[in-house]
Amino acid sequence: MDIGPGYVDVQGAAVYLGTGVRFIRRLVAERRVVFYKVGAHVRFKLADLDAYAVAGKVEPIEVRWSGGRVVA
Repeated sequence: MDIGPGYVDVQGAAVYLGTGVRFIRRLVAERRVVFYKVGAHVRFKLADLDAYAVAGKVEPIEVRWSGGRVVA
């Protein structure tokens, strides 16, 4: 079932994000990612998956160590 270019199913979303299918299904169940229902099927827009990945981005911080401890 194809609803157009730029959309993937659960398996495609897992491959796209580099995760397992179970993780994608959990994201859907917890409503943590945007998805589209097409009948009984779930589809994801690639742009929405990109937005999910960017929202989880964590910027690095600079940490200084002295004597095995972090210096504030």
